Amino acid sequence: MINAYAAFEEKQVLKSFEYDPGELGESQIEIEVAYCGICHSDISMIDNEWGISVYPLVPGHEVAGTVSQVGSKVTSLKIGDRAGLGWHSGYCNQCAACNTGDHHLCVTAEQTIVGRHGGFADKVRADANSVVKIPDGIDLAVAGPLFCGGVTVFNPLLQFGVRPTDKVAVIGIGGLGHLALQFLNAWGCEVTAFTSSDVKRREALDLGAHRTLNSGDPAVLEAAAGRFDLIISTVNVKLDWNLYLGALAPKGRLHFVGAALEPLDLNVFALIMQQRSVSGSPVGDPSIIEKMLEFTVLHDIKPVIEIFDMADVNKAIANLKAGDIHYRAVLSA
Repeated sequence: MINAYAAFEEKQVLKSFEYDPGELGESQIEIEVAYCGICHSDISMIDNEWGISVYPLVPGHEVAGTVSQVGSKVTSLKIGDRAGLGWHSGYCNQCAACNTGDHHLCVTAEQTIVGRHGGFADKVRADANSVVKIPDGIDLAVAGPLFCGGVTVFNPLLQFGVRPTDKVAVIGIGGLGHLALQFLNAWGCEVTAFTSSDVKRREALDLGAHRTLNSGDPAVLEAAAGRFDLIISTVNVKLDWNLYLGALAPKGRLHFVGAALEPLDLNVFALIMQQRSVSGSPVGDPSIIEKMLEFTVLHDIKPVIEIFDMADVNKAIANLKAGDIHYRAVLSA
């Protein structure tokens, strides 16, 4: 049996939940959860913001722990390995995306907390090909957030060939943004943080930003016209995107990794005349997660976390909803 915390209805607190996972599949592994990060996507699923939640729902897709069981056909992992699990818990391995290495774009990929139970539990299961070993140089306590938040902001650096000489700005210095600043600084970019918080302005500089700009002042954004090769938005709220579009250099890119639900209102001429682009990306495939983990060890990049006991999951979620987490909440099993 697996002991977990589940939402039984949308927008309700989580309660203790026990379930029988059945026999371990031949290509599956079971992870004994040591830590599990809390992502805003977990809250979106608990509250059924995307209309795809099935209850009871065990959230948790930033898992770090040790392998406790392996299926008969698994050769990539063994019992006792330190391992992590992110948004995806399995891939079809036969579609065009999987065959070209873009497993994270597989349209039939199994999602760790969609229609199955995730990592707010003492154990969690997944297909072995979605689980990545955690290098010894990474503390398990900080590893979980890298498997979703970390790879989400690292993936665009590879996908779009970001150069060390690029001028890159980050909108929103929170769970995603504070990691983006660290990655971009280590990548060699000139890094700017957009934030309206005085406290976060100071912390952004400590995290790797070379400068900050007040995102609450339209005049500041207008003065930054034509400056950035890439702007990464990590927020999930509606902003005046045309001001940020105008801050892009020719051929610049406005890239979304935060799930803003409202439609974008963009000036198409601002795109056409300067050959700018607008794009988005999800997490990354396991090979990208492996590269990201190697990069974090090499450059000593760590999520800034607050640890809560698993039994205090509802307190942690309430703090995250209130914006009181600095910068990533992690549950200790």
